[in-house]
Amino acid sequence: MLTAYFVTDVGRVRANNEDSGAVIGKNVFVVADGMGGAAAGEKASGIVIEVARRMLTDGTASLDMAITAANAEILAAAKDNPALKGMGTTATLCRVAADGRGEFAHVGDSRLYLLQAGALRQLTEDHSYVEELIRDGKLSRDEARFHPMKNMLTRAVGAETTVKIDSGVFQMADGDGLLLATDGLTNMVSDFDIRDIMQYEGGNTAQKLVEAALAAGGRDNVTALTVVYHAD
Repeated sequence: MLTAYFVTDVGRVRANNEDSGAVIGKNVFVVADGMGGAAAGEKASGIVIEVARRMLTDGTASLDMAITAANAEILAAAKDNPALKGMGTTATLCRVAADGRGEFAHVGDSRLYLLQAGALRQLTEDHSYVEELIRDGKLSRDEARFHPMKNMLTRAVGAETTVKIDSGVFQMADGDGLLLATDGLTNMVSDFDIRDIMQYEGGNTAQKLVEAALAAGGRDNVTALTVVYHAD
C-alpha cells in the first residue's frame, strides 16, 4: 500500500504557480516545473500532467513514452500559439509496484529522493549548468544552492524535438519514503532538513516540507509530493 500527499504553493515572491503535480491512480506520481513566462510555464507543466493521466492511468504505457508524448504536445502548442513560444518544463515521473519495485523517468532539475533506513538519497540527477560545475569540481553542493545561474537548465521537456530522458529503478521496503519536489523546495531546504521532516510520522509530510520552504523565504513556487510504502 502507498500513502501519498501532494502540496503545491505559489510561494512568497511569484505571482503565479508554474508548478504542477499529480497522484495518478494508486501508484504513479508526477511533478513538473514549467518555464516560459506569463501563462506559458503553467501550460507546459500542465501538459505533462494531462499526458501522464491519459497514458499512465491503466499502466500499459511506459514513463518514458509519457514524457516523449508531452514533449511533442508542448512543441505543437507553442507552434500554434506564438505567446507560448519558448515554453518548457521539467518532468519527474515515478511508478511503484505492489512489491515495492519502483521506476522513474526524469528531465530537468526537479528531483526524486528515496528515504531508506534513515538515509536520504537523490535518485535523479539535475540537468543544469550548475550541476555540471559541481561534477567538474568547480562548485560545491552548498555553493550551488545560491548560485545566480542555478535555474539554467541543460535539458527540458519542450525545448527540442527529441528529449533525452534519464530513467532508473529502485526497491522500496516497508516504511520507506519517496519525495518528488521542484527546485522551489530543494533550493530553500537542505537535504538534511528534508530527511528530518520526511521521518516525521503521523502527518502530511508534503505540507511540512512546503511550510519549511516558505519559512526560508519561498522565493519560487514550491511543490512536494511524498509517498510512504507499506508492505502487505
